[in-house]
Amino acid sequence: MSSGPIRRPSRQVRVGPVAVGGGAPIVVQSMTNTDTADIQGTYQQVMDLALAGSEVVRITVNTVEAARAVPAIRERLDAAGCGVPLVGDFHFNGHRLLTEVPDCAVALAKYRINPGNVGKGSKRDEQFATMIEMACRHDRPVRIGVNWGSLDPELLARIMDENARLPKPKEAAEVTRDALVVSALESAARAEQLGLPRDRILLSAKVSGVQDLIRVYRDLAARCDYPLHLGLTEAGMGSKGIVASTAAMAVLLQEGIGDTIRVSLTPEPGGDRTREVIVAQEILQTMGLRSFAPMVIACPGCGRTTSTVFQELAARIQSYLRSQMTVWKTRYPGVETMHVAVMGCVVNGPGESKHADIGISLPGSGESPVAPVYVDGRKTVTLKGAAIAEEFQAIVEDYVQRRFGGSVPDRSEAASATHRAGA
Repeated sequence: MSSGPIRRPSRQVRVGPVAVGGGAPIVVQSMTNTDTADIQGTYQQVMDLALAGSEVVRITVNTVEAARAVPAIRERLDAAGCGVPLVGDFHFNGHRLLTEVPDCAVALAKYRINPGNVGKGSKRDEQFATMIEMACRHDRPVRIGVNWGSLDPELLARIMDENARLPKPKEAAEVTRDALVVSALESAARAEQLGLPRDRILLSAKVSGVQDLIRVYRDLAARCDYPLHLGLTEAGMGSKGIVASTAAMAVLLQEGIGDTIRVSLTPEPGGDRTREVIVAQEILQTMGLRSFAPMVIACPGCGRTTSTVFQELAARIQSYLRSQMTVWKTRYPGVETMHVAVMGCVVNGPGESKHADIGISLPGSGESPVAPVYVDGRKTVTLKGAAIAEEFQAIVEDYVQRRFGGSVPDRSEAASATHRAGA
């Protein structure tokens, strides 16, 4: 992988066993959508998200029943050997839940506080202080998460009044963005005054507009050294949510801004929640910032590729590689950096296959029904017949075992190897 952009300097915060900021790898985070009071349902979804690659999982803690369920969920995860940190998402009543259910406060690895709805009027400071006190007591980090859908109305009114007195007042949208940043920074300063160490604070300032998010985080990053959590809130469903999240976060990540990310996708009815984890990983991996699973390069197809063979093979290999990672990531260190090419015709197929670690160039429409395979830049075998998919998968398995299983062959050795598929 390339070295990527120079990361913005930030302090390191520990969230359970996970390091955030301070040059640590950018962390993938997700959130459950189960009723947290449903212990089994929430436990299972956390497990699914963790197995998909979520390194931190946030859960809603909105009722006493939900708070009481958190320790049981943590116990089940630990019993299953899943150490993924749990973050409690608190709104409106977090001060009460953390004090009334102290076991919940202990079971959580981090608290998320929204300063826009922690309380109103005189109660706001008191209730915010209570939550910070609990974080200090249990040595837990806090993410101060501002959202433009729930900005503190008093703070926003103050910023608006100050803007109105300027010789050249700013537009309302810009004032709102300013208020997001001010809310996050003032809340962080208040948390420090209350005794929360600076290296226990993370910030986020989420909006649902791509350009707004970029502007807010550039401003926030220029004004503090707290680790920043990135995410386009309410990104939407399907391709819209994926494209919007990628467009916003890729710009910021390229500028070195961001220490954790979450892709806030709305699942299709009955859809898989783990999709947001895979998208987050793919953003980081395609940008060269981290590696999670071998990458499959495949051509889009054209009039030369009227057969669907290469599409089916690409889908099969990609699914196979990702499913194997639960075992491979410990057995074959470095396998996540592997590139596999599945190409559909002779135009770019051989060239792309040579650039990949291992690649296959399938025949296009009207071409000879043969599929040359390239390993580490050299042609090693030509596959024919109906079993091309099975034979290529076997070649991939052999390559992984040989290259990442302890002895790393050089390119000439790999090229001369005789695969079980035959020459």
